Amino acid sequence: MKNNLSIFNNLRPLTVGFDNVFDQLEYMMEDRFFDKGTVGNFPPYNIVKTAENTYDVELALAGFNKNDIEVEYKENNLTVKSKKQDNVEETDPDGNMIHRGISKRMFSRSFTISNDVEVKGAELKDGLLKVSLERIIPEHKKAKTIEIK
Repeated sequence: MKNNLSIFNNLRPLTVGFDNVFDQLEYMMEDRFFDKGTVGNFPPYNIVKTAENTYDVELALAGFNKNDIEVEYKENNLTVKSKKQDNVEETDPDGNMIHRGISKRMFSRSFTISNDVEVKGAELKDGLLKVSLERIIPEHKKAKTIEIK
């Protein structure tokens, strides 16, 4: 996957611990990142900072229920996607559906999550999927006062 001729290889010797950043930039430079089938505007989403170290990713998923959606966190990548429906009915259970305007199309939306952020849970309520995240700051990264001798 790594291109030896990448423009980012010139910057790698000048940094320590930022390899993942360069890998993400290289991925974004590839043609498949900009393919309309993988990166679109559905479903619309918000990223909300709820406290100093907590965040919510909110996705508008009208017409979906929790059995239609899969949330996966793997290797710093949070992915929300729809599950394939085997048999989509054109009518509701009572046979009264005249027009189906609320889409249940297939989608996949991914978010890159920092190493120090944990996914705490997900909740679907009133057509809004909320994935809760919390930033865990290790002791060695917290601000501390150094005593002068």
